[in-house]
Amino acid sequence: MINLLFRIFSTDLAIDLGTANTLVYVKGKGIVANEPSMVAVYRDNRGNQRILAVGEEAKEMLGRTPGNITPIRPLREGVIADFEAAEQMIRYFIIKAHNRKALVRPRVVVCVPSGITPVERRAVKESAESAGAREVYLVEEPMAAALGAGLPIMEPSGSMIVDIGGGTTEVAVISLAGIVVSHSIRVGGDKMDEAIAQYVRRKYNLFIGERTAEKIKLSLGNAYPVDEEKTMEIKGRDLLSGIPKTYEISSSEVREALSDPLQQIIDVIKTTLEKTPPELASDIVDKGIILTGGGALLKNIDVLIRNAVNLPIVIVDDPLTAVVMGSGKLLDDMRLLKEVAIS
Repeated sequence: MINLLFRIFSTDLAIDLGTANTLVYVKGKGIVANEPSMVAVYRDNRGNQRILAVGEEAKEMLGRTPGNITPIRPLREGVIADFEAAEQMIRYFIIKAHNRKALVRPRVVVCVPSGITPVERRAVKESAESAGAREVYLVEEPMAAALGAGLPIMEPSGSMIVDIGGGTTEVAVISLAGIVVSHSIRVGGDKMDEAIAQYVRRKYNLFIGERTAEKIKLSLGNAYPVDEEKTMEIKGRDLLSGIPKTYEISSSEVREALSDPLQQIIDVIKTTLEKTPPELASDIVDKGIILTGGGALLKNIDVLIRNAVNLPIVIVDDPLTAVVMGSGKLLDDMRLLKEVAIS
């Protein structure tokens, strides 16, 4: 009877629990949520706290809150930094995915970085279970991204995936439903935002917030010289006078600001290629390197990587959703899910 009730009330879902954004895929429905991984916490005078907002609503508050409201990101560099906030955020997404039915206890697939430690794995699993999941399967992001990109992961053939997320960049070579070589570095979209903020601070003595740095990256971000240089106005606080000021920044300056995190990504791709067995390396020469994740949307990043490693670079059609779409496919194939899930 209980099992029958579970079948009626539960719908399996996959969560791409990202540092910057969380995407949720419900079996039979597709992607039902794509919101910032952010939680706004309210603290009263007695030190009690409660969750005020999650996702998009919490991000809108960033940099604009009074002292008793704090927008926090439960994940840093791909792993849980605030256990309680992560649990609340996962619960919010599970309930939202099931039209606010709080009784739902679904089977959940959660994507995690390939470099995650056993302690960090346990934290993710426990957060999902506390949030209401009946069963939790952890899948490494490169494997999910490869599935989402439509790569033949079951075949005895090498496929190389580079997933550039908000907190981490995952590089892996996959063959026969297993990861043969992988490297994970804690460099992604967040580090790019930080690099832009530091550059502006160094060059213009201007202090800008997280959201402004991200806006600059999205508007002017580029990895390789572009045909047409663009500029935009940026506003921030002058570090010497403390007065708000406006400056103009160009796309070439943003490229200079991003050079260090981009070089780290190139270095980890080269390291992975050096450790790839020769037979699989020859497959990569034929197929190229597949780029997924939000970082793949950075203008001309494919040109930069192609020039650095002299291999074809393919950006998937929708890099942002590749991981969650891949993990969604696993919900339809329990045998493959059990084969690729990590304990």
